[in-house]
This record gives sequence, structure tokens and C-alpha cells, in this order.
Amino acid sequence: MQYSIEVNNQVEIFDLNKVAKQASGAVLLRVKNTVVLATVAREDTQVEEDFLPLTVQYIEKAYAAGKIPGGYVKRETKPGDFETLTARIIDRSLRPLFPKGYAYPTQIVVMVLSADPEVDLQVVSLNAASVALYLSDIPVNRPVCGVRVGYIDEKFVINPSNSELKQSAIDLYVAGTKGELLMIEMRSLPQQTTQLIPMVAIEPMIDPSLSDSMAQKQLMNEFSEDMMVEAIDFAGKAILRASSAYEEAFKEHKKEDAALELKPEIENENIAIYIDKFYKAEVKNAINQMAKSERASELSKIAKQISSDEVAQKEGWDEAVITNVLGKYKKKIVREQIINEGVRADGRGLEEVRPISIETNVLPNAHGSCLFTRGQTQALVVTTLGTDSDAQMYDILTEKVPFVEKFMFNYNFPGFSVGEASPLKAPGRRELGHGNLAKRALAPSIDLASPYTIRVVSEILESNGSSSMASVCGGSLALRAAGVNTLKLVAGVAMGLIFEGDKHAVLTDIMGLEDHDGDMDFKVAGTSDGITALQMDIKLGGISLEVLKEALYQAKRGREHILSLMTEADKNIEINEDVLPKLELFSVDPSKIVDIIGQAGKTIKEIIEKFEVSIDLDREKGEVKIAGGAKKNVDAAKDYIISITSKDNGRSFGKKPFKHDKERSKPNFNIGDEFFGTVKSVVDFGVFIELKDGIDGLLHISKIKAPLNVGDQVKVCVSEQKGNKISLSLVE
Repeated sequence: MQYSIEVNNQVEIFDLNKVAKQASGAVLLRVKNTVVLATVAREDTQVEEDFLPLTVQYIEKAYAAGKIPGGYVKRETKPGDFETLTARIIDRSLRPLFPKGYAYPTQIVVMVLSADPEVDLQVVSLNAASVALYLSDIPVNRPVCGVRVGYIDEKFVINPSNSELKQSAIDLYVAGTKGELLMIEMRSLPQQTTQLIPMVAIEPMIDPSLSDSMAQKQLMNEFSEDMMVEAIDFAGKAILRASSAYEEAFKEHKKEDAALELKPEIENENIAIYIDKFYKAEVKNAINQMAKSERASELSKIAKQISSDEVAQKEGWDEAVITNVLGKYKKKIVREQIINEGVRADGRGLEEVRPISIETNVLPNAHGSCLFTRGQTQALVVTTLGTDSDAQMYDILTEKVPFVEKFMFNYNFPGFSVGEASPLKAPGRRELGHGNLAKRALAPSIDLASPYTIRVVSEILESNGSSSMASVCGGSLALRAAGVNTLKLVAGVAMGLIFEGDKHAVLTDIMGLEDHDGDMDFKVAGTSDGITALQMDIKLGGISLEVLKEALYQAKRGREHILSLMTEADKNIEINEDVLPKLELFSVDPSKIVDIIGQAGKTIKEIIEKFEVSIDLDREKGEVKIAGGAKKNVDAAKDYIISITSKDNGRSFGKKPFKHDKERSKPNFNIGDEFFGTVKSVVDFGVFIELKDGIDGLLHISKIKAPLNVGDQVKVCVSEQKGNKISLSLVE
């Protein structure tokens, strides 16, 4: 059975009961030439643990784009970062739909079978997974819709194509149901603009009659809080249209809810009543122990004490059940204390940010580092600079050529940061998600034309909430500490929300306890001028735009406070020039690139080996990029290349040499010829001296007795000639 639904700037064709009929729910969704299969399967036996056992997998098939997977094993194996992050988006969007107490292992699999270069795979995949879940026998009675919003030519655009999104100032992804937002991800997209700049602004002493100059300027495209609310409202209306269309089309095809047993929220109400009557003060005291490990230890002691009480012995209360009920009761106390008293577990007010300390360049041999500590959350963030050869290259299903990423952000979360003795392992979904959020926040502040490949690594050394935002703050300063001239400092703050009846409280800089027991996790990063990245997960439905606006403006005040501390720390940064890689970027005549390379690459190999540098050449633009560990070596290599390209004896591709070019192609000197020459340049290994007819010779440093400067006249003789290379000696 096939349904065609035209909504939100795209036509979605759903095939029901066509494939994967043994799954609990399955749907085949086509948008243009993109085809996605989404399936839902569940087990019939509950897990004992008190959590939702949901697994989401998003898989891209290489054949979907007419490709064969790279690598030694020519098949899809470990999911890439984009696949993992997309699976995470689907999970965060659908998880809130499951009823409380649902404990049946459930798997949602989304497979991309055909990929259109212009179709947004994340939007299509979520919509397919949502309909598959809605059609299944799992008691989920609302379809979810995902939309992407762009801002092009100062207008909001719903579900822009992939090529249109590249012209957008914002990338906003929102998922929700009718009237309820469930998940938000946003990033600002930097853009290069060309501006007319008066010459007097560049050089005040210049003749004002000269023509003005064109200059490139990068826009970070931060979004104000009001614009953000407007964009989310725009997305919410689109979600309402689509989710209503899904429900209308598929309601009659939804399977009857299976007869599933749901676990009660409170396993034993009598235990909860007993705790409230006799142990309320002890629980409040445990909550107000700041560290997670301390709090867990204290609650464990309380559970043991209750289990040894006469009532517990008489009623046969199991310690595991007591612990479970105690955890639920703890959540209630946390929320009541905030709503009724306006006091948080650590004694802070609702808008108060934890104490912050900042140290920069704490690692002497790293290019740039920052130790950012906020309360009991601590991030050691390190920046490393590299060349084009260090860039990350990976395939994108909707792109024909591999994408080259010159800015990378890696986030690591070891167990010891929360007092756990867990083994170190490869980054999981959470680590990739937090790293991606920090990357999205910082990317607009980095010059798009930066010659460096930049890697930032955040090592979480201690965690009690909002480690991703600590990574943003530390990352922004670590970039500055490495000498990267970012456009603006970027800070991040995690917000929380608690609803109790008709009351609510917005919390600034939430800790782990408030994240776990709250109704919203809302991370906002940006500059003093606006938001660069945003991530929101809502655990309850129906947050109003007024409350959202309140949270955004409260986040702005928190962000400004943190930025003021970061600005002071930025002033005190001492860049360690000795460990920074040195990089020179300059242009030569494109026709001279062949002279730098030399016959069979001989010349460039000699330069690389002699000066211990790496060289990247752009033949079209005539750009030369030299990188090395020592400035003197880079400078010497640059001077050497300039000496090669400044001669008129170079050859050019596609250019027939004139007769006089051939005559000058080889310098006509004899060994012992003497000249009064002018010093053209001074390099680490000697000086270049102009002889005649624009020909330069090298006077090696071993033959120089007294320092020579550019412009000095000196008598030399030709001591050796190899091809175009002239070696000189001093004449006494």
C-alpha cells in the first residue's frame, strides 16, 4: 500500500506492508531518488533493569550512491561518525514517546538504500523511523516529524536541499509531534563576504584619490535569542503540519497495541511512604552532598539502614527494591526543593554559575592548552596545529568527492572523571555527540581561510554536569593559547528546566543531578553577540515559546558572565612560540611552480630534506605553503624558493620559449670570474648576491667572515657552477 504526502517542501512516498513484514513495524520511504527502509522489532521478555532498552542503528549502504566501500574489507562494517550521530538524533527524538515503565528490548534500524545528492538523509530517516514505530504494536500513539530550517537571503526556508543549505546562515534541526517539541540541534554557518574597503582605512597616509580595495570578511552568523525563538516557532508549525498529515494517513493502518506489562513508576508505595516519614532529612542531606560518588555512597548507606529496620524485615522489603524506590524519592525531593525553596542541591540560586578557574598553556610541549574548571567539572582542552596533510578525509554518501575536514574536535570521557573504575574504550555515541556539539559551537570562530589543520581534544578529568560546555569554553581559549586568531571567544552553558504543576524553574549551569532529575537538557553556546550552537532534549512534552525564550535569555546572562572571565584569561595568555609549528603562505607566478618541483620532483625533495620542512603547492593559484618545526628553517626555505622563482630562466607549461629565453637559460660564467655584487637576501645558510643579468649566486655561511646585510656591496668570485646554481667565494 502506497501513500504520497506532500508537506514541508517535499513529496514523501510511503510504502506499507511491502517489505520486512515480520518486523513489528516497517516502512519504505522515498523522497526524490532517496529510498530509506525503517524497521522496528521488539522482544517479548522484559529486562530487569529500570531503563528503556532502546537501540537505534542508522546504516548507510555504499551502493546507495553507486560506490564501493573503501578500505581493505570492501563492505560496510563499523559505523562512521555521521551514521552514529544520525542514530543519536533518531534515538533522542523517539525515546520520549515510549510509555513509562516500558522495558522490552526494542531495536529501530534505518537503512539508506538509495541516496539523492540533494535530499537531507537525517530528515528522511527520522520520518521513516517515526512512521514505522507508529505503525507497530508498541503503544506509541503519536508520529514524530523532523524538519530542517535554513536562513537564506534573510528568509527562513523549510527543508532546504543540500546545495541550498550551503548558502544558509543557520542549520536548525527540530523534531517533535503535534504541538510538542522533543529535540533541537542548531549551528550557525560562517560565510565569507567581499567588502569594499577605502584605501585610507588600510593605509591612512595613502593618496585618497587611489581606488578602494576589496577585502574578504568572515561572518560568524550568530543568531540572537529572538531570532532563535522565531526559527524554532517556524519549525514547530512545519512539524504540526507533517505530524498531522502522518496521523491522518496512517491511523487506520496502525497495529493494535500489544498486551504489554508496564513497570510501575514506584515499585512499592509503602516504602516511599516510610522513607518520606522517617528518612526525609537524611535523603535531603545526601542530595546536598555535591559529588556524585559521595551522594551515591550516602544513599547506599540509607538503603542499607532501611533494609535493617524492623518494618523492612517484617514486610520482607528487598534491598534492591528499597534502592530503586529511594532513587525515585530522591528525584522528587530535588524537584520540590528547587520549585518551593528556589534552592539547588549545592546551595546555588537558580541563575548562579559555579565558581570558575582558568589556566592556559599548562602543558609545556603542547601547541596550546587550557585547564577549565567549573565547580566539579574539569576539562583539559588541547589544541594541535598541523598542515593540509593532517586533515581528516572521509566519504559522504551525498557527495561525489571525499570531504576534507581541517577542524576536528575530539571529546574523551574516562570513567575516573566520575569516580568509576571502568576500562578506557573507544569513544561511544555520547562522546561523539558531545564532541560534535563543541565543534559546531567553535567552528564559526575559526578563519575559513586558515592555512592550518586544527585538532582540539577535550579530556574530561572531572565531571558533575555540563562537561560539553566546559569543553567549548576551554576549547575557545586553547585555540587562542595556540596562537590561532579566532574571530571571537565562544562560551557555553547548560540549562535545565523543572515543571511541577503550574510552576516551573529554569536553572543555569546544571550539574549532573539536575540533568538526571530535570525535564530538559538545554545547552547553549555562543559569543557576546549571539548563539553559534544549541542542543535541546525535552523529557516532557509541550514547552511553550515563552518558557523557551525565558531559558534562552537566562542562558545569555550566564554566557556573558563566563565570557567576562574568559576575556580576562585571554589577556594573560603567554603563547609558547618555541613549540608552535611555523607556517609561511605566499604566492609565486603559477608558471614557476614547475621550477620549484624540479625534474621528477628533485628540487622540492632537496628543499624538504635540506630545511626539514613540508611543502604544499597549488599549481592553479601559484600558492606555496611551507611548514616546519623551526622558524629559521621555514624562512630559509622560503628565501630559497623565492630565489628560484625570481630568476627568468624558469620554464612554463604550455609556453613556447623565446630565442632570448634559451640564451639566458644557463648562466654564462667561468670559474674564477670576479664581481662586485649586491646582497639580495640573507638566509640561515648564507646570502644570495646579485651578479649580472639578474643572476644570483650563493655565498655560503662557511665562507662569510663578517655579518652581511641586504644592500651591502661585496667582491666575490665564482667558485662552482652546477647547472643554474652558482656558488661564490669572497675575494680578499
